[in-house]
Amino acid sequence: MKDKAEMARVAARLSADGEQSKHPVDEVLPLPKLALYGFQHVLAFYAGAVIVPIIVGNALKLSPEQLVYLINADLFTCGIASIIQAFGIGRIGARLPLIQGVTFTAVSPMIAIGLGAGGGTAALLAIYGAVITAGIATFAFAWLPARAFRAVMRLFPPVVTGTVITVLGIVLLPVGLNDAAGGLGSPDFGDPKNFAYAGGTMLFILVLMKLGKPFLSSIAILLGLVGGTAVAFLLGDAKFGDVSKADWIGVTTPFHFGMPKFEWFPIVLMLIVMLITMVETTGDTYAVGDIVGKEVDSETVARALRADGAATALGGVLNSFPYVAFAENVGLVRMTKVKSRFVVVAAGAFMIVLGLLPKAAAIVASVPHGVLGGAATVMFGMVALAGIQTLAKVDLKEEKNALVVGVSLAFALLPATVPVFFSPKHMDADLSSLLNSGVTLGATAAIVLNLIFNGPAKDDAHGAVAEIPAPAPAPAEESEGTPEEAPAEASAAESRSAEGEAAEAAEDTPAAPAKSAEGEAAPAPTA
Repeated sequence: MKDKAEMARVAARLSADGEQSKHPVDEVLPLPKLALYGFQHVLAFYAGAVIVPIIVGNALKLSPEQLVYLINADLFTCGIASIIQAFGIGRIGARLPLIQGVTFTAVSPMIAIGLGAGGGTAALLAIYGAVITAGIATFAFAWLPARAFRAVMRLFPPVVTGTVITVLGIVLLPVGLNDAAGGLGSPDFGDPKNFAYAGGTMLFILVLMKLGKPFLSSIAILLGLVGGTAVAFLLGDAKFGDVSKADWIGVTTPFHFGMPKFEWFPIVLMLIVMLITMVETTGDTYAVGDIVGKEVDSETVARALRADGAATALGGVLNSFPYVAFAENVGLVRMTKVKSRFVVVAAGAFMIVLGLLPKAAAIVASVPHGVLGGAATVMFGMVALAGIQTLAKVDLKEEKNALVVGVSLAFALLPATVPVFFSPKHMDADLSSLLNSGVTLGATAAIVLNLIFNGPAKDDAHGAVAEIPAPAPAPAEESEGTPEEAPAEASAAESRSAEGEAAEAAEDTPAAPAKSAEGEAAPAPTA
């Protein structure tokens, strides 16, 4: 009876918020909408996708042709990885609208590995050996037996994942703001016209979100980027000259730069990077599960991490880098309320095409920094908000939880506010390459502080606190009632079962997530 009452309560909540059922996660939308929404994800993701190979390639002194190849390889692999994550292959992939992209966490370690190998393509071979090894290790870890995997997941209760997602948003916001200023290193960085483009794009997006019809609101980011670019082009600030120089076809082949080298220090460094990305993906999986109204358990997280590991190993083979679920696009899902995972499958197809067509990729790359920064700032802010929403399930009046969040945020801001601390003058270069990351420091602090103050969670850390858990499969008479019948059905069920009422009260109490009725009356989810 408890399950019936819970299902009815969820149905009532969904009825109260019509947007929650606007695009169910497994719904295949009409092709025009899939194309539009998918392309919007590509535009939202594009800057983050290409910035990592650009930074790493420039640091390793690669030629322009080699750099273009890295970008195309990255986009091609991103497309495959996103399709694996969203569509799923067997028990690989979360089957949620999660875009896979190269993790920013790996940038400093990869540069350190590359410079240690002497730069150039020789550096890439050392990086790829470490990436392949770390990807295989991550994939293997996610196949641990159910009991062992749930034991690890106990390290990631909502106070940890909520903090990590919030940290991601906060760390990403300066990236969006730097783009709004014109892009770091550009000659016109800080020019007021860049802020004008960013502000105009942001204002246009916000107006569409406020006044536009549901469909226009759902593609507000896309329209903002297109509109801002059009205005910049008319004013002479959007340049498409590189499009004519780009090749039409650029095919990515395995081990293009040579066979990878497997060396112990790069491998250890990349394994640590993947530990951090596992925390990121775990947080993003729970966050997008809340957004789309689908329950996320340890098996869902395991499938997401298997996709991470498979994509990372594939990235090393196809001349790319480590992959993680992209928080930027989690913010986009929340903004647009377009929940279909097949939109991400469509985005993956677009990315594969862009990876094969350098000329098409050059068109997307022509979006001015200011325009891109205006849209990115909105989305990164929404990422931070997703983390805050997860933290809303935590009893922050409890001093222990408050300390975990507050101190972790302080650690996350350290690299941006006191960069000299990580300079060769004060820190070994190898250690700096590992620690000079707000995400690394913030995530590590959240895990360690939570263990010190709270210890590991007593069961599947998030199972009891999902904001809108998806009802489990049930007989038709229990699951197909109309929303209008749901409140009455819930009331009847609650009056018949005091245990069900107590279970709901326990579930809604953030301070005791591990003592849910689910944990008492039903078997824990298995991986």
